[in-house]
Amino acid sequence: MAVWDQKVLCGVMFLLAAAGSQQVNYPGPVCAVRGSSVTLLCTFTPAVINGGVQITRVVWCKNHEICHGTTPSVYDSEERNNPNNPRYRYLGDKKGNCSLQITDVQEEDNATLYFRMETKPLKESFTGPAGVRVKVVDVTQMELRSSREGTFKRGEAVTLTCNTTCSFHQLEVTWFRDSHALTFTGPALHLGSLTAEDSGNYTCGFKINNIARSPPHSVFVEAEVGGVQVSLVVGVVSVVLLALCALILVLYMIRRKQRAAVREETGSKQGGGAEDDVSYGHIQIKARSQTRPAEKAEDSIIYSTVVGRA
Repeated sequence: MAVWDQKVLCGVMFLLAAAGSQQVNYPGPVCAVRGSSVTLLCTFTPAVINGGVQITRVVWCKNHEICHGTTPSVYDSEERNNPNNPRYRYLGDKKGNCSLQITDVQEEDNATLYFRMETKPLKESFTGPAGVRVKVVDVTQMELRSSREGTFKRGEAVTLTCNTTCSFHQLEVTWFRDSHALTFTGPALHLGSLTAEDSGNYTCGFKINNIARSPPHSVFVEAEVGGVQVSLVVGVVSVVLLALCALILVLYMIRRKQRAAVREETGSKQGGGAEDDVSYGHIQIKARSQTRPAEKAEDSIIYSTVVGRA
C-alpha cells in the first residue's frame, strides 16, 4: 500500500510539473498609433508528457482570459470555426512562436489580447493568463526630449529622444530639422561632434503620419570661423579695432600738432616780409621828396627864360 501511494504521489507531482511548464511569454504593454502596424512578439512552451504533446490549434482572442470553445477570436488556425479578421496576421507556428501582427490599427484594437494553444490530448490545452495590453493612441501625444539643455560648443554631443506615453514597437520614427526631413530613422537621434550646421529646431514623428509631429526642440551650436569659436574671434577683433582706433587718434594728434607748427612758422615768415616792404616804400618816398624840388626848380627856370625872351 505504501508503494502504491508513492507511485500515485509521484504521478501527481509529475502532472503538476508538466502543467507548470506550460507558459506564454507576452511583450509588455504596447502602444499602437492609429493607422499603423504593430507586431506582438510572443513565444509559448507547451507541456511535454510521455514523449511530447501535439499542438492542434492556436487562437488569439480579445478581452477573454480563457479564449476557448466558441469565444470570438481575432485569429484562429481553424478558420472554419471563426472567420479571421484580415487585419490580424499570425506570424508564428505550432511549435513555440505565437507572434501576431496587427495592420491598420483602429480604435477597436484598444484591448487586451490572449493567446491559447490547444493540444491532443485536449486536457493539455493552455491560455496565457497575463495577455498583452494594446493601447491605441494618437501621434499628437509624442514629445521630444534632450539629453542636455543649453548652448553647445563645437565637438560636443547631444541625444534627442522621441517619447510617448508608452512603448512603441516596430514603428519607424522620422526626424526633421527646420521642417526638412533627415535621413536618420529611429526613436533616438544622436548628434555627435556638433558643428554650427547642426543648429536648428528639431521635431520627430512617425513615418505613417508626417503631419502630426512633436513640439519643436531648439539646438544651438556656437558658430565658428576657421575652427575658432566666434566669441574668441569677436574678442580678438574688438581688441584689434580698439588698438587701431587708438593709433589713428595718436596719428591725428601728431598731425594736428605738425600743422599747427607749420602755421606758426609760415606766419612768422610772412610777418618779416611786410616790414621789409614798408621800409623799402619809405626809402622810395624819401628819394622822391629829395629830387622833386630840383625838378620843379629847373622847370621854373626854363619857363622864366622862355617868357623873358618874348
